[in-house]
Parts: sequence; C-alpha cells; structure tokens
Amino acid sequence: MLSQKDLLTIKNRYGIVGNDPELGRALEVAMAVATSDIPVLVSGESGTGKDIIPQIIHQNSLRRGGKYLALNCGGIPEGTVDSELFGHEKGSFTGAIEQRKGYFEEADGGTLFLDEIAELPLTVQAKLLRVMQSGEFCRVGSSKVLKTNVRVIAATNVNLAYAVSRGKFREDLLYRFNAVTVSLPPLRERVEDIPLLFRKFTSDFSEKFSHVNVRLTEDAIARIKNYHWPGNVRQLKNVAEAICTLETPVSTPGAERVEINSDVIDNYIPRQTVDMLPAAGRSSGASGGEMDQETRDMIFAALRQFATEINRLSAEVDALKAGSAAPVSQGPAQLPAFEEKEIDEQGGEFSLKDIEDERIRKAMDMYGNHRTAAQHLGISERTLYRKLKAMKHEK
Repeated sequence: MLSQKDLLTIKNRYGIVGNDPELGRALEVAMAVATSDIPVLVSGESGTGKDIIPQIIHQNSLRRGGKYLALNCGGIPEGTVDSELFGHEKGSFTGAIEQRKGYFEEADGGTLFLDEIAELPLTVQAKLLRVMQSGEFCRVGSSKVLKTNVRVIAATNVNLAYAVSRGKFREDLLYRFNAVTVSLPPLRERVEDIPLLFRKFTSDFSEKFSHVNVRLTEDAIARIKNYHWPGNVRQLKNVAEAICTLETPVSTPGAERVEINSDVIDNYIPRQTVDMLPAAGRSSGASGGEMDQETRDMIFAALRQFATEINRLSAEVDALKAGSAAPVSQGPAQLPAFEEKEIDEQGGEFSLKDIEDERIRKAMDMYGNHRTAAQHLGISERTLYRKLKAMKHEK
C-alpha cells in the first residue's frame, strides 16, 4: 500500500482532488501494476476520469520513454476501425491514397490506451486478441505479418461480463483483461469530495480567465452534495465553469467573492424528475453489476410504467370494494405494447424497444446535438448514430 504522503504526491502531480477511499484504492492499484506489462482494464461510469489512470500507469512504467497513444473506440466509424488500429496499404480501399501506420505500429515500445473498448466490432476484437497475445498483426490490404511490442490499457463504462452474455464482447478477450481492473467510483459515492472538486474547478476557471472567485453558501453545498450527478466529475466541472462564466464578473482591484446559493445552483443542474432515476451504485444489489447502465435505466423505466398501471388497478379495486357507483377509470388496463424484447440477466423478459427509442428522442430534443445526447444516454456517438438510423428505417 502507498503511504498517505505518496498518495498525496500522486494526487498533486496529476491534479486529482478527493479523499474517497475507493479513489485512493484505484490509485494504489494503478501504481502497483505500473512496473509490469500486464494488460489493465479501467472501469467506471462516463465522466469519472478514467483517462487519467492509463497516464499514471504509463508515466510510472518502464515504457515511460516510449509513446503514449490514446484512441476512443466509440468515436471511430465501424468501417475504419481496422485501419486506425492496424494501418493499411495504399489502394486497399477507396480513399487509401497512401500507406498508413496504425496505432499499434505507432505505439511500438510504448503504451496504447483504448477507451470505450466495448464499442469495438467482434471481428476487430479477434484481431486485438491476437496482437495482445503474440504481438502480430497485418495492415488492411496486406498479408504480411508485422510485429509490435505494445502494452494495452483499456477502459469501459459498461459491464463486460454482461456484454459477453449478450454476445457483444468476446469472452477470451475479457479474460485477457480480467487479471487487473482499476475501478473508479461514481461521483454520487464520493459525496464529501463534491464541494472540494467544485472549489477546484471554480478556482482554476477564475484564475485562468481573471474572474472573481466563487463561494458556496451552506444550502448550495447541501444541494450539490444531494444531486446524483449522472455525468459525474465531467458534469460537475461543466456546471462549475458555467456558473463562473455567467454569475461572476471579471476580477477588478478590491473585488470580493461572489456568493452562490442553492437557487443559483438550481439554474444549472437539471431537475430530478421521475424520468431521472439515480444510476445504481456498487452496493445496489446483486443485479447492479450484471448489466450496463443503459439497459438498467430502460428496465427501471419499464418497471415504473408497470407500477403506475398496478397502482391504478389497485385504486379501482379499492373503489369497487368501497361500493363506488363506477370504477375510477373505464375499460381494461392499457399496458404498453412492444414488438421487440430483451432478456435480462435473471432470465425474464422485458419489452424495451419503445422505451429506448423514446429516451433517445427526448435526449435529442433536449440537447440538440449528438455528442451531448450520447453522453446523457451513457452511450457512444457511434451507437447513437446507429440507433437513430434504425429508428428512421422503422418509420
């Protein structure tokens, strides 16, 4: 284990704020595996800061003199993933006007960070497994076997074991990464760190853009600590910077801090309505770690609909028992009808297609752009494009 002094040194070096024990544990694991070449999987929800862990590992490893390259697998069109990872030969496909090295070739001797690894197509996953096991790969359009020596660190915001059960991730590739996992806690489980992070983000912004500093009132602190922060640290930073931009003036001699109360905070965080359930945490029960957050949210939405219908029917039964002349509502219960079904990890069936489509439509209406909508939904932009395309064809 790292001493408190060493842990503090790491936090200061990489600009990490917080005293949460799980965060400290993640940093300890990262430092422990840094000097080896074992593959590492970084897990955590979107916005928790997973990208800092591979940097810590690389910069404290024997490969620190080599290249460190990062690739977001969810942001690459499916048809070009092969070329991005392994390179291509001139003329191998339309637009391949010259030979090009891929990330594995460029990162030879260094570290390659693959973010959103669950978004890789299965065919590419097979090639990834091969290059991790033997260091061998072929460029697109070539049969010549090339060699590389790269340490791979991957990150995901979905449960890969559940993705394997759904046929979306290779089991052998999961075993390859499963040896060491660095798990970052969601911000809602780091409640005491929230004011510290807010203070850091506002202080950094004020210093960079010469704005007056911000001070939170007690009710404002309580409000940000009670909010569930579905976008995690990334969302908190965006809110803090937005408040600095719009609520504080440019600093002048003698200018005092601007006091921010809970009413101001409410203008910058979304209302928590029945359409916004807090994401399940690590201690949310046996099923919490069995499926990705997106699927859980859709299942909870379906359960809410069923619960509403059950409550309505119960009210009608109570009214009849009480001798009411007419039931509360007329006609049979109208449960939503769905055509497509998903199988949950308990073996039961939940009809989710219409619910998922409605969530996507609401996100697009609310944010108006694909990137923000995808972040809100907890999926990659590529996945969002694919789902929107499918919805369009179904009309």
